[in-house]
Amino acid sequence: MSQPEPFLVDSHCHLDFPDFSEELDDIVARAEAVGVRQMVTICTRVKKFNQVLAVAERYPSIYCSVGTHPHNADEELDVTVEQLVEFTCHPKVVAIGEAGLDYHYDKAPREAQAQGFRNHIAAARETGLPLVIHARSADDDMIEILTEETAIGAFPAILHCFSSTRALAEAGVKLGLMVSFSGILTFKNSQEIRDIARDVPLDQLLVETDAPYLAPVPMRGKRNEPSFVVNTARVLAEVKGLDEAEIASITSKNFYRLFSKVPAPEIYKQTIRAAS
Repeated sequence: MSQPEPFLVDSHCHLDFPDFSEELDDIVARAEAVGVRQMVTICTRVKKFNQVLAVAERYPSIYCSVGTHPHNADEELDVTVEQLVEFTCHPKVVAIGEAGLDYHYDKAPREAQAQGFRNHIAAARETGLPLVIHARSADDDMIEILTEETAIGAFPAILHCFSSTRALAEAGVKLGLMVSFSGILTFKNSQEIRDIARDVPLDQLLVETDAPYLAPVPMRGKRNEPSFVVNTARVLAEVKGLDEAEIASITSKNFYRLFSKVPAPEIYKQTIRAAS
């Protein structure tokens, strides 16, 4: 009996965004047609969580998170850790976030970003669900908070859409975090990011689109969608000196190990048990 083919997971996209509203069925179908069998649509405002959840409930292949993006941190400081935890009781909610620090745009006060981030860390620690971390131009403070909070108690987490410095990648790897690469990995001027990806251990790698943003080469400049994660995975395979099937298997296995609430298919269950 032949083994099922490895497949890919888009660990981070925003399918509730208006960019997709007119053709969501087709977008999901295109993803599944190229072997992207699972997607996680990520929440950026708890106040809009219901529309995120509605997408996840509509499709068997889609799950979601709950949380507040750092751009919106000051709008939702009234969202408590207890409320975040309560939202995760729904079977389709498999992660916390995205939350973190963004000093590039500084759309919310930095103190509010840090407070919101620590609240999300507490929710991830309590639930055991992975925290989806947004980090941009804030590496020193990010490393400091992650180190302090891990000392209080470990929590699963992912540095999503990695585009930061080697120092943050190395700190994250040391703390046991996953590092996820988006279409940025494929950009001509992203050699530094490819060099970092080359050195991230295989068991701490993920791929994503961050759709509708950051479409990979050769789709750069277009609206991104989950099917395009194939292009990012192809470049990641080249960087790691592996074939595409190997990188699909590795990143999907890592996904199901981290996003442990998502039922893992038989092709990955045995290796996940062996690694735990």
